[in-house]
Amino acid sequence: MSTSKPVKLRHIVPNLVTVFALCVGLTSLRMSMSGNLELALYLIVLATFLDAADGKLARFLDTASPFGAELDSLSDFFNFGIAPGVLIFNAFYADTPNANIGWLGCLALAVACALRLARFNLGLTDTKVSAKQSDYFVGVPAPALACLALLPAYLYLVGWWAADQYLGIAALYMVGTAALAISTLPTYSIKHASVPRRHLPLVIGGSMATVVLLVSYPWQTLILADLAYLISIPFAVAQYKRDHTEDTPE
Repeated sequence: MSTSKPVKLRHIVPNLVTVFALCVGLTSLRMSMSGNLELALYLIVLATFLDAADGKLARFLDTASPFGAELDSLSDFFNFGIAPGVLIFNAFYADTPNANIGWLGCLALAVACALRLARFNLGLTDTKVSAKQSDYFVGVPAPALACLALLPAYLYLVGWWAADQYLGIAALYMVGTAALAISTLPTYSIKHASVPRRHLPLVIGGSMATVVLLVSYPWQTLILADLAYLISIPFAVAQYKRDHTEDTPE
């Protein structure tokens, strides 16, 4: 009788992290439906860190596979395309006269995230990508889309926005973030970024300060992070154009 070859634990660890991230996103959806807005937001933020961790683990353990990539995309679609939109809808639009426009923003996030992930998956098969092009994403990646879309919730929790005001503008903002995700605008990617060795202490210190602020003042820190990311997009476009001009033969 033949026996199947055993699977090494390191081959399934990244996939386990991805499944755990999906469970976190599902629990966030449950919390938002129960009215626990803060815990639902914390869980989505946790899902973004887990999304970064599973890819890093797969590369570190040299266990990246097409199965893992597909599982990660499905998890990302739920965690960053569905859960944030439903959270915003349940918190601010459900059972209000603005429910329809709020649902429009929710649908825009889900569809844009699906399209963005499908385009990203097709890009994984493209081996003709220059080193400079790999420094950029095409459009806003799914985790950043979720964080940007949740900006109204952050503003509400710090008391800078009333839940019953400007709901139309908030819905249009969600549609705008969805448009950024499916756009062809280049945005910065830190996957292949490098810093001069002399700047390492500054980077480490800044990272530690960000973690401390995120723990102590989570919503204010996420608001600033969202604004900084939005401001960085025009700079990324300009830098990409300069890099592309340098690569073009005269």
